[in-house]
Amino acid sequence: MRYAHITGWGKYVPQRVVTNDELAQTVETSDGWIRDRTGIAERRIAGPSETTASMAIAAAIGALDVAGASGSQLDLIIVATTTPEHLFPSTACLVQDALGAARAGAFDLSAACSGFVYGLSLGADAIKAGSANTVLVIGSETLSRIVNWKDRNTCVLFGDGAGAVLLQGSDQPGGILSTLLRADGSGGELLIIPAGGSRQPVTPEAIAQNLHTIQMNGREVFRFASRVMDRATREIIYKAGWTTDQVDLFVPHQANLRIIEMAARSLGVPLDKFYCNIARYGNTSAASIPIALTEAAESGLLRPKDRVVMVGFGAGLTWAAAALEWGEPHPASRSQKTLSRLGYGVASVRSRARRLFRRVEDRLFGTLDPTLQPAPAREPARELPGRNGSEPGRRGDGKREPTPASDPKPESVTANGTPSDQSALEEARS
Repeated sequence: MRYAHITGWGKYVPQRVVTNDELAQTVETSDGWIRDRTGIAERRIAGPSETTASMAIAAAIGALDVAGASGSQLDLIIVATTTPEHLFPSTACLVQDALGAARAGAFDLSAACSGFVYGLSLGADAIKAGSANTVLVIGSETLSRIVNWKDRNTCVLFGDGAGAVLLQGSDQPGGILSTLLRADGSGGELLIIPAGGSRQPVTPEAIAQNLHTIQMNGREVFRFASRVMDRATREIIYKAGWTTDQVDLFVPHQANLRIIEMAARSLGVPLDKFYCNIARYGNTSAASIPIALTEAAESGLLRPKDRVVMVGFGAGLTWAAAALEWGEPHPASRSQKTLSRLGYGVASVRSRARRLFRRVEDRLFGTLDPTLQPAPAREPARELPGRNGSEPGRRGDGKREPTPASDPKPESVTANGTPSDQSALEEARS
C-alpha cells in the first residue's frame, strides 16, 4: 500500500504590513473593535508586482527546497485559490512553467477557504491510487484585490499570502491518513462575489454597486463556521481511529479567533493545542492552513509521529478536514538547493525560448489548422434551373421530373389580369 507523506513545506507573505490603526484612517473602525471581534492585529497586502502566481511559485520553491526535490520530479500541481491570476490559463499552469515541471499535470481548484484541504485530499488520493508519486499542493490568494475597502465588515478580515506542501509516495505507513470533504450549496449566497461570472458579468453598473467584491452575511457565516468546525474535527478524528486527546496539534483555518476558541471549548482541548497566527496575517483563505502548517514546522512544534488535524471551512458553503501523521524530515543539502535554483533559471530560459519559437514558426509557416486559414474568395452562387435549386430534370427529392411533351403554352389572361377559365382548366388537367 502506498502512503502520501508531507516531505516539504513553504510559505510566502508580502512585505507590506497593514495594521488595524492604518485601516481606521480609511474606514469607521478601530484597533480595539477589530481585535475584540476577530483577533486580527495586522495583515499582509500584496504589492504591485506580487500576484497569486508569483506568491504560489515562491511558496512552492520553499517546499521543494525543504524536501530536496526539483520541479522535474513533479507529477501533479494543484493550486487552491479564489483569486486566480486569470480565468484561464490556470495559475497552476503558470507555476508548472516557472518550476520547469515538464511532465506534471496542473490545475486550479476553487473551494474557497477549504480549498487547500480539498487539494491535499485529491493529491493524497492520486498517490494512493498510483497515478502520481510527487504532488505539489498550494494555497495562494490576493484577496486584497477583491475586497471593498470601504466595507468595514469585510476589509478588516482578509490578507494575502501563499503556502505549499509537497506530497511524496512511500511504502512507510503514515502521512495523510484520512480526509473529509463536504459542501452545502444552499448557503452559497452567504459569502459570494456576485459579479464576474457567466451569470452576471462585470459591468459599470455592477462595479458601481461593488458587486465585483466580497459580499458576506457575517452573522450567518459565523454560525455556520462554529458548527462545522466542531463537527468536522470530531468526524475526522473518529475516521482516523484516534481520540481527541491523542491529537498533538490542530491547524485550523484562520478565519476568526473566536471561532477557534469556541471549537477548543466544545472539544475540551486546551487552546494552546491550536496553532493560531491570525493576529499577524488575518484570513488568507486557501493559504491560511499551509502558512500555519509551515510556521508550525519551522518553529519546531511538529515532531516525527505527531498526530495533526487540519480543518477548513468557507464559501460554497464548503468544509474539509484531514488527519495526518507527521513524518521524519529529510533536510536538503546546500548543493541540492543550489542545483534546484539553477533548474528554475533553466526553466525560465526554456519558457522564453518556446515562446520565441512559436512566434518564429508562425511567421515562417503560418498556422497548420485549416479552420484558422483565411477563407478563399468565393464565386457568386449560380442558381440551378431545376425546382428548389436542384439539377435540371430532377426535383429537390432527387426524383426525375416528368418531361413535358412540348413547350408550355403561354398562359392566357382575362382583361383584369387573372387567368382565364380555359387556362385554369388546362392547368388542372396537367
